[in-house]
Amino acid sequence: MTEEKKKGILTVVSGFSGAGKGTLMKALLADYDYDLSVSATTRAPRAREVDGREYFFLTRDAFESMINNGEFIEWAEFVGNYYGTPRAYVEEKLAAGRDVLLEIEVQGAMNIKKQFPDALLVFVTPPSAEELKRRLVNRGTETEEVIAKRLSRACEEAAWIEQYDILLVNDDLEECVRTLDTIIHDAIAGIPYEVSENQAMIAEIRSQLEKYRLGGNEL
Repeated sequence: MTEEKKKGILTVVSGFSGAGKGTLMKALLADYDYDLSVSATTRAPRAREVDGREYFFLTRDAFESMINNGEFIEWAEFVGNYYGTPRAYVEEKLAAGRDVLLEIEVQGAMNIKKQFPDALLVFVTPPSAEELKRRLVNRGTETEEVIAKRLSRACEEAAWIEQYDILLVNDDLEECVRTLDTIIHDAIAGIPYEVSENQAMIAEIRSQLEKYRLGGNEL
């Protein structure tokens, strides 16, 4: 009797811009055996980003053509640019038994959960709002105006944290990578993963971001 092929698990990783999601994904893929679903975007590539590796970099016309053809599992517009998840890659890899990582923002994650109820949703945050702003500034890739927009957006995103299965604080990268790999493998095995996080810290991040959104310019 032929053994039934195991279907892969889809892990959706979201978080504030500047939380270190991209660095976390690169480190996880370097150390462990996962497939990364490459998203499409209309934003310009940053330094050292390669088309087809970090993102598929598309024109707005090309992106909108894919929307019209139903080629995305989900898509959204964020800070003036489109982001979306091409459907074919994800479905083919999961059917083949591969475990797929997907890094997207909160709107997309909620849409993914509707279509893939068994998906594991992980929200990544730095340990404080001050650290979030420091990371955005130190990237050196965006204007003060864009950084302000990203901090304002972070305030909106914080309201969705409870919709995620796991809250992961990215303070120490190596520890964060090991923890995420453990979380995914426990989910595959059907073992609930207990992460004891300081909810007071999360409340403080929200409070700081809310003050910024309401008109404060300092964190």
